[in-house]
Amino acid sequence: MVIGLICSTSAYSKIPEIASQLRLQGHEPVMPNCFDDPVWNADTDSMNTEEYLAFFKKMYHMSRDRTAQLDAVLVLNYPKSKGPQVQMNYIGASTFLEMYEAFMQDKRIYILFGLPDSLLLDEIRGFNPILLNGNLSKIPSESN
Repeated sequence: MVIGLICSTSAYSKIPEIASQLRLQGHEPVMPNCFDDPVWNADTDSMNTEEYLAFFKKMYHMSRDRTAQLDAVLVLNYPKSKGPQVQMNYIGASTFLEMYEAFMQDKRIYILFGLPDSLLLDEIRGFNPILLNGNLSKIPSESN
């Protein structure tokens, strides 16, 4: 199964290990759009309005096109520190948008851990995600 990995950039350090485990299970992991290309980790604060809008438009289109090539997405929702607080099962805005795109394209959505306690909880539930509770072996080998 071709599985797109989606997550906050704060979880990028976890991607190589997850990708390796997926490969061992016979899956083909697909990295996030900007994982291997630091150009896409652009400093949006230094962009003028036109550059900023063009950057995000291109990223959204890349996400849509990438998702079309996938069988499923895997949300790596590791905890994220926000100051002194830690948000468990973190799913940020960009990850949510990628989940929405996968949902709209009828792709399976796997979530590595539990659902986040966030304003988007109802919408995320509406995507009918499959919760793995940290166990990647729950992802079936076949693409159907």
